[in-house]
Amino acid sequence: MGSYVLDLRQIDQTQVAVVGGKGENLGELSRIEGVRVPAGFCVTTDAFQRIVADAPSMDDLLDGLSRLELDDREAIRTLSGEIRETIESIAIPGDLAAEITRALARVGEQAACAVRSSATAEDLPAASFAGQQDTYLNVTGPDAVLEHIRRCWASLFTARAVTYRLRNGIDHRKVHMAVVVQRMVFPETSGILFTADPVTGHRKVASVEASYGLGEALVSGLVNADVYKVRDGEIVERTIGTKRLAILPSPTGGTEERAIEPARRDEPALTDAQAVRLVELGRRIEVHFGRPQDIEWCLADDEFHIVQSRPITTLFPIPERDDTENHVYLSVGHQQMMTDPMKPLGLSVWLLTAMTPMYEAGGRLFVDITRHLGTQAGRAGLMGMAGKSDPLTGDALRTVIDRDLIPLLADAPPGGPPAAGAPAPLETDPAIVTELIERNRDSLAALQRDIADKSGPALFEFLTEAIQEHKRFLSDPRSTQVIMAMAEATWWLNERLEAWLGDKNAVGTLTQSVPHNVTSEMGLALLDVADVIRPHPEVVAFLRQVQDDDFLDELPRLAGGREARDAIQAWLDLYGMRCAGEIDITRPRWVERPTTLVPLILGNVRNFPPGEGARRFEQGRREAEAKKREVLERLRALPDGEGKAAETKRMIDRLRTFAGYREYPKYGIVSRYFVYKQALMDEAGRLVQAGVLRAKEDIFWLTVPELQNVVRTRQVDYALIRRREDAFRSYHALTPPRVLTSDGEMINGAYRRADLTDGALVGLAVSAGTVEGRARVILDMAQADLEPGDILVTAFTDPSWTPLFVSIAGLVTEVGGLMTHGAVIAREYGLPAVVGVQHATRRIRDGQRIRVHGTDGYVEILG
Repeated sequence: MGSYVLDLRQIDQTQVAVVGGKGENLGELSRIEGVRVPAGFCVTTDAFQRIVADAPSMDDLLDGLSRLELDDREAIRTLSGEIRETIESIAIPGDLAAEITRALARVGEQAACAVRSSATAEDLPAASFAGQQDTYLNVTGPDAVLEHIRRCWASLFTARAVTYRLRNGIDHRKVHMAVVVQRMVFPETSGILFTADPVTGHRKVASVEASYGLGEALVSGLVNADVYKVRDGEIVERTIGTKRLAILPSPTGGTEERAIEPARRDEPALTDAQAVRLVELGRRIEVHFGRPQDIEWCLADDEFHIVQSRPITTLFPIPERDDTENHVYLSVGHQQMMTDPMKPLGLSVWLLTAMTPMYEAGGRLFVDITRHLGTQAGRAGLMGMAGKSDPLTGDALRTVIDRDLIPLLADAPPGGPPAAGAPAPLETDPAIVTELIERNRDSLAALQRDIADKSGPALFEFLTEAIQEHKRFLSDPRSTQVIMAMAEATWWLNERLEAWLGDKNAVGTLTQSVPHNVTSEMGLALLDVADVIRPHPEVVAFLRQVQDDDFLDELPRLAGGREARDAIQAWLDLYGMRCAGEIDITRPRWVERPTTLVPLILGNVRNFPPGEGARRFEQGRREAEAKKREVLERLRALPDGEGKAAETKRMIDRLRTFAGYREYPKYGIVSRYFVYKQALMDEAGRLVQAGVLRAKEDIFWLTVPELQNVVRTRQVDYALIRRREDAFRSYHALTPPRVLTSDGEMINGAYRRADLTDGALVGLAVSAGTVEGRARVILDMAQADLEPGDILVTAFTDPSWTPLFVSIAGLVTEVGGLMTHGAVIAREYGLPAVVGVQHATRRIRDGQRIRVHGTDGYVEILG
């Protein structure tokens, strides 16, 4: 065949640029033994480019398209319509038309055909555009086929496809259109096969959807299909839908909807044996492509024909292991309040400094808890730690245990939770906390001093030693004991005070304004910064128009500017190493991007009187003291009241002594991370100067060992960096599960509560009280615009969100537990809070009035 047409059997994966995603996949499918693909050919992108080049004024039209704004729907609709009309009206040159007609004769000149668009950016692993372009069925004769090829070319410029490209930053000129023409199959039944369960992610469970007639009825959502779940050659679940309609070929060309006779509507569209046989075929296709597939199929005369196969892009990846054993993984991000993907350098540094082995998948980290699930003690430890803190994780773990995914080992040694075992007795002594804090400060100062003169290979040798010191700090047994003592006191008080007094979540008030909470102190200290700035209108006016991160250098020329600069700088010296998503070393720190703080400072200036920080701390302390007195008085009135009161007082004192330290280890980690980052960025600067790197930030796409190798060899693999950038973009579309199995099954858990009204959004009560207010749904802290009384609704809050807490009346998050940062700070600030509310940022609209039930753990939408 000539340069414009390729037989499907000639096509392989190297030709995607000329045949598009659909054409390439069909060509590959045609090469798999035992897989029937309807005969056909592909009109290549060379033909499309020739047509566009010959089209009048196409250059001007495409220039206009690239200048359109995403929200200008009318202009997109008008201009894209003009481009489509231009393409559809072009006469196909005689040589090209003859080549297509000759290929059609080999398929069958008067045979009914399917004419399908195949764009070069469609159905690629990281950017599936399924359904963005057109398909035409039951097209008969050369003239009709040529007409529909033109329509497919034009479909590259539907308003929907143009909007998709604008949104995803895809250049209109770089996407070309091939067209696949295949002999039509007239099936009794058609459908979709997912070789992995698209809902749970389970790689060993295939899902078959089937309905009568052509598959378009199912793809377009017109019918309730039959669904068969198949595992290991057996049907494990079957749901037969009521199939009222079928799309069938029309005698006059094209397709038509027809009603299914009532007697057949509830009949299975496939036999069990056929469903199992189809899945076996799907497994063969999956092996060929090397990843789970979304396959369109049809059944005619008891033979399956495959008309499309593309990767399933929505599955969460599985950690790579070098064995075939079953594993169960626990999400680290849900414990760390950061479920966004991390860049490779961030993952690498966290892995090097973590106390527990971790595994990467989808840009997130997971702990393998298989060994702990293999023993009764290990299971109890997991349920006691993760289960108590986050009921959704606890329910997911209960599911794993109930289903016996990891069997108990017969003579296994006693297991335990991933954290350290039960703490030895620890005195309730404030000096323990101050000594731990001093030890960390000394270690940090030594790190800053010793790393200052290190560069090149010597820097990486030093980092190896520094990370060992980092781990020694993290593994200090007394640090672990303090945190465990605080957690146990929290659980003890919550359980006993509810049982004895009916007082839910009393710990919230009892932990307000505890000493040494470096995270809550950070939020209050920013109120103090506002106190310095508020008396100076010139500084306030200047800050309102700040855009550049070097604004601190400009402040001293203003009246009151030097004091303002010194106050902000002093705050940054203490807290500037923090930022949103701070466990990822590649995220910009506040000290690197201080403009992030300006809206928070201006909000504090506007919304609060002088001395607010000290007033709030003192108010919290008084409320905690009053709560303690009230609890003890009520307990003394009970049977054995003196004993209960004495034990409770001991636990309250223990809680208040140790609760503040809960936030310190993370502060210590992040402080050290920033020192590592500064040294690595200095090294990156030297590599840029030497012409090895194009930009300092390119190191974010490398692991520490890979960066060390670049320093040694003075060579960098930019193809690897591009692949990592593409993968990272795709990871943003994925939601990490709380629990993940080595079969890819995502287990997220559920709340088992029957005591709530319809419409209530259930979560975990972590800070007592009830509050009504305006919901502010905020996903990026830098975009926050809060007024006093607002309720913050977000995905998760790590410590960097704390400065916002002084402005809000309540908190709702999608991720969180009783001991995670947002919960701890909400209790300290006395904010009613409910965490772990699934899909809260989608179910609550920005600006809606909501009521947060921080004591009972649910949210009401009021309107």
